Amino acid sequence: MRHARGADSNPGNAHRTPATPASPKPRTHHLQPRRAAAPLAVGAPARKNGGMADERESKDLQSGTLVIGLGRFGSAVAVTQDQLGYEILAVEKNPARVQAFAGRFPLVEADATSKDALEQLGAREFRSAVVGVGSSLEAAVLITANLVDMGISSIWVKATSSQHGRILRRVGAHHVVYPDLDAGKRTAHLVGGRMVDYIEMEKDGFSIMKLRPPQEVHGFSLEELDLRGRYGVNVLAVRHPKQRFEYADATTRINADDEIIVSGDSHLLEYFANRP
Repeated sequence: MRHARGADSNPGNAHRTPATPASPKPRTHHLQPRRAAAPLAVGAPARKNGGMADERESKDLQSGTLVIGLGRFGSAVAVTQDQLGYEILAVEKNPARVQAFAGRFPLVEADATSKDALEQLGAREFRSAVVGVGSSLEAAVLITANLVDMGISSIWVKATSSQHGRILRRVGAHHVVYPDLDAGKRTAHLVGGRMVDYIEMEKDGFSIMKLRPPQEVHGFSLEELDLRGRYGVNVLAVRHPKQRFEYADATTRINADDEIIVSGDSHLLEYFANRP
């Protein structure tokens, strides 16, 4: 009798049934989590070549970012970091969302509220984590607590309210972000004025603004205007039509159709932006 190539020569083995797994494990979809030959520091682009040079890197360096939850916030973080070449692993328990992002970046279908699941997927290897599960306070708290217990050194968590954020900080989150609140504040600054973009670096403090210049500065150089002395703001860069932004100096002249980037106290910036 001829046997199929690679078949076991022991006839008794022909009727064995495959063993059933003892318990379900996190499922990796399409791509295995990418690992450099040597672990990467947070924020370091993933190496493409690997090899002995990577193995000589310090063993104290750890992998990149664990992104938990692929809603609008979490998926934006994962997609952007992957596009920038950073090492990431995304975790999502919703099968439909997993299928939607399968093949785009490394991801695992798992419930991050379970510490055992996080252990199985190697969460301890990551130095930073982003928790984008903002719709459920209980889930966000459990996941954050698990990450704190694992010693993740930089934990970023999405919150939907200041009360939510306070709880997450008490649990151990290092950074709490408020995407909806921040977007609302930013929009409030932009609506109905000359501002094109606005970044608040600290509450009621230093900010950076991109705006169309007030009419009173049209046609003058920064040396002639002395905006820092008159209004307490600094012009960092100017963009002329169809050109890129250029660093500003004393000789830079501002025209009506330019865009300028200015920095300073948020109240002073608002005053300057609303000048005639």
